Amino acid sequence: MEKAGAEGVPPEFIRPESEQPRFTTFQGPAPSPIPVVDLGVAETEKLVKEVVEASSKLGLFQVVNHGIPSEVIENLQRVGRQFFELPVEEKKAYAKDPESKSIEGYGSKLRNGWVDHLFNKIWPPSAIDYRFWPKNPPDYREVTEEYAKHLHEVGNKLLSCLSMGLGLGAEELKAAVGGEELVYNMKINYYPPCPRPDLVLGVPAHSDLCAFTVLIPNQVQGLQVFRDGHWYDVAYIPNALIIHVGDQIEILSNGTYKAVLHRSVVNKESTRMSWPVFMEPPPDLEVGPHPKLVNQQNPPKYKTKKFGDYAYCKLNKIPQ
Repeated sequence: MEKAGAEGVPPEFIRPESEQPRFTTFQGPAPSPIPVVDLGVAETEKLVKEVVEASSKLGLFQVVNHGIPSEVIENLQRVGRQFFELPVEEKKAYAKDPESKSIEGYGSKLRNGWVDHLFNKIWPPSAIDYRFWPKNPPDYREVTEEYAKHLHEVGNKLLSCLSMGLGLGAEELKAAVGGEELVYNMKINYYPPCPRPDLVLGVPAHSDLCAFTVLIPNQVQGLQVFRDGHWYDVAYIPNALIIHVGDQIEILSNGTYKAVLHRSVVNKESTRMSWPVFMEPPPDLEVGPHPKLVNQQNPPKYKTKKFGDYAYCKLNKIPQ
């Protein structure tokens, strides 16, 4: 997406008034802060309780003391920024394949959001397609693989907490989303400055269709969460990870955990970037309410279906 002239915004980017930030962003302090979970606490019971509370009420929380070194995060941000600062023609070398169903690669104008993006699968190694990984900056691969290695440990810890919080064994929820086949799909969002940020959205309101998402933002505010009928800014904690509960965890928990409704807004002066990693079950894996969580008193609230079919329906706005 090329920057629009300061005289205005192309009409296809202007959202309906019911979605425009100028009318819908809550002005004033949020009713309560976004939950913060310390992943470094020694008592498993306390950690599980905090993860469960945040996941069942809001479906979004920030984690600190997660064990990913700050330089690993800074390097990830640096190589992503350097890629998006390249000339458009160079970025287009990694463009999505229009003949493929895959979303991997570079693209822009995603549902008329004010954003360019790059999708790369970063875990497991068998899912990686290096054709879509930038060769410039030269250390993009090394930096991204280092982040993926650390993120794998965080992902496992979160799944273990979510699983135990449902009364399941520590490994059962991970198995239900694909075990070691769970795909880590990283999207780098690049939101250039916009002359009228009050009229547009970076990414419109949605819940993530994956199991859960781990997001790193840059320092520019932009993530908003829907709660109590209003859109609220999410105030970032430096070096924290932002966790979104996604649709598949809500389904597996039979509604105990809540997929968070969120969106992103943009900025007039500054470029905003974010690095969400979507934890996705393999496409042929059937996902539904966990058998141990349903009975006559608590019947299934969701259908069981292959993740690939679920994703297709959601992306094409077909009822599940």
